[in-house]
Amino acid sequence: MKIQGAHLFSVLISACFMLPVVANAANNTDSFSDYVPAPYAMELKNRFRIDHKVEQVTLIVQRNYGSSPVVVVQPDGSKWYSSRHPSSVKWVDGITGDIIAIANPTAGPWQLLGDVLPGSKIEKVSEINIDVEPLPQPLYQGERLKVASRLTADDLTMRMPGLEFMIEWTAKFTSDHQPGDDNFATGTVIVGAYKDNGEELDERPDDGIFTGSINLEQPAGHYNLTVTARNNIFEREYNMPFLLSRQPINVKMVAPEDPLTGTWHLAISVNEAEVLLSQTHLQLELVGPAGLQIPVVLMDIPTPEYMLALPSVSEYGSYRVKGTVSSTAIRGREILLNIPEMFFNLVEPPAPPPSAEELAAKAAQLALIEEQKAKNDAIFWIATINGILLLLGIIGFIIWRKKQALAKALAAAEIRLKEQELKKGGTENSLSLDDIDLMLPDDKR
Repeated sequence: MKIQGAHLFSVLISACFMLPVVANAANNTDSFSDYVPAPYAMELKNRFRIDHKVEQVTLIVQRNYGSSPVVVVQPDGSKWYSSRHPSSVKWVDGITGDIIAIANPTAGPWQLLGDVLPGSKIEKVSEINIDVEPLPQPLYQGERLKVASRLTADDLTMRMPGLEFMIEWTAKFTSDHQPGDDNFATGTVIVGAYKDNGEELDERPDDGIFTGSINLEQPAGHYNLTVTARNNIFEREYNMPFLLSRQPINVKMVAPEDPLTGTWHLAISVNEAEVLLSQTHLQLELVGPAGLQIPVVLMDIPTPEYMLALPSVSEYGSYRVKGTVSSTAIRGREILLNIPEMFFNLVEPPAPPPSAEELAAKAAQLALIEEQKAKNDAIFWIATINGILLLLGIIGFIIWRKKQALAKALAAAEIRLKEQELKKGGTENSLSLDDIDLMLPDDKR
């Protein structure tokens, strides 16, 4: 479906490789088989003319990789730069080109100054739009889907290296809030984008075909798909209502009666009203502790309801099963579904309870340990208290002896003082306190 935008005239400056598309590119996507062709109006040192009837012009300029943005020279000789231009001009510059939208351009000869790719051609186109490949129906949860889109000029694919970096593509799902749908309470969800980088599902970089990476791990129900392509120059939008159906192949983990010795199974249920049982194949993997990886492959499912035994495991720990299912829808469309991961644990059984003899021996050992601990504590406190008492006795003896010696010294000094007073008759030359020898006998030694 093509989304019509506002009518405009554009000047497209493209590289020589934008010649009519070769056969192998045309076979890539049948609906996107035509690229912007090579015929052009004029070329003279990046000069072109705009006539007086043009109300808006969009310049798409391809430069050599990593070069600076071009300089636009108007008919009167004045210049515009990517960082300095009128508000009526919108400019997006990338590493390989520029997109410049000019409203009401001045009629006359214009010129581009810069490292424009040699051999570029000038072509006048009328509209820039987007083509988006519609989602297939029925569409299933968890499906790996490849869809494509393109930016068009006059319904032909625009192709330029680095174009991906100059346009932002966004894909959104919006719930219709229909009663009974799983997505009734779901609002708007961003589910992916479209890329032209040659990665993941995109086949070739810079071929003008943007491949969508859509996350279909969403609740089932009625949605509206909105694909938006925008930059500072333009914005285009595509809308499509669709139904996201539940997976037609369900796989569930079934635990054994005895998880320690029994075998785990996968209960596989195939909805034959949606897919062909004979063309349904499972490619799973059992992942466990210590780097365990065991493939689980089921090429033929004998009945719509089937129990698949998983490989026996003995290592204790967590296990998970993941993988994909490849099938064919009733209408003939090939589908590839991601199966939600499933988990189970192999838990080590608890040790048997101890016997009466073991309990008695353990109690006796604990009693012996407690008794020895009590003895050690008693010895410690006895030794500590005795040590403290001995220390206090020594300190008290020393203090007592010091007091006895001091008393003797004071008595001796008093006697000497009285003797001197008697000898001198109480004259003024009495013994002063400074003359009293207060040294202890022990200190004199």
